[in-house]
Amino acid sequence: MAVPPGGPSGAAPARAQHLPWGTFLDRENVLGYVLVCPALLLLAVFIAYPFLLGIWFSLTDKMVGQQANFVGLQNFGRLLGDSIFLQTVRNTLVYTVSTVSLKLVMGMALALLMNQHFPFKNLVRAALLLPWIVPTALSTIAWLWIFDPTFSVANWVIVNLGLGSKINWLGNPTLAMTAIVIVNVWRGVPFFAITLLAGLQMVSQELHEAAAIDGANRVRRFWHVTVPSIRPVILLVVIFSTIWTIADFQLVYILTRGGPSNSTHLFATLAYQVALVSARLGEGAAISLYMFPFLLVSIGIVLWQIRRD
Repeated sequence: MAVPPGGPSGAAPARAQHLPWGTFLDRENVLGYVLVCPALLLLAVFIAYPFLLGIWFSLTDKMVGQQANFVGLQNFGRLLGDSIFLQTVRNTLVYTVSTVSLKLVMGMALALLMNQHFPFKNLVRAALLLPWIVPTALSTIAWLWIFDPTFSVANWVIVNLGLGSKINWLGNPTLAMTAIVIVNVWRGVPFFAITLLAGLQMVSQELHEAAAIDGANRVRRFWHVTVPSIRPVILLVVIFSTIWTIADFQLVYILTRGGPSNSTHLFATLAYQVALVSARLGEGAAISLYMFPFLLVSIGIVLWQIRRD
């Protein structure tokens, strides 16, 4: 006896029900835009809008609680004649160049050391990241105690070892700049070390062995084999560190607040001082936008070098 197509009851087979939006999302080009939209919305709300608002404020004489009037490039021109701003530019250049250079050298040395085989290697690598993992404000407060003129542990060591008298680390312009450089290097070296270590582990050992057979010593193998092999990694870590260093705020503000005598003011700290403390939002926005030429030049150089490689 033949069974009807629909089964014993003769009912027609049920067809799969597709929701309209389900069919719509089956298209790969549409699904891609849908998945990207939340990220684009977050970028627009938290990055694009504040950035465009800052550009508008920089072109006005906006002050807290007052109506903004368009003044064009007047804020930027006034800053070029301000001695405090010019000193801030010098401070930022000195701070950025010195810290990035020291972090690169020390990070490379640590990466080469961590690339060796020794007991508890993984534990040491994990401990190396602690300065980078600890929140900036928390670790900087600890350094503030270290540099305290009265209760400084550094001064205690100097006095008890008979090396001299107490030093006012944050009260002298030169020593204050040295202090913030030390703290930035201490915090940033782990990032360089771990990133460069990842690059070192991708270098083929066969290249080192071939160079050794050709008579190259360790120094020549480092310069002619290791460095060219990890050049893209070095460039990327340098550009990221440069961006973060130029825009540094927490570390400097907690330690010195830009003092003494504006000797440690950076773009971010001076912009905060002018915009929020002095209520001159337009001028503060102009100060913060002066960072972008330095960032664009740095990014352009590195991207050009990476593309050439």
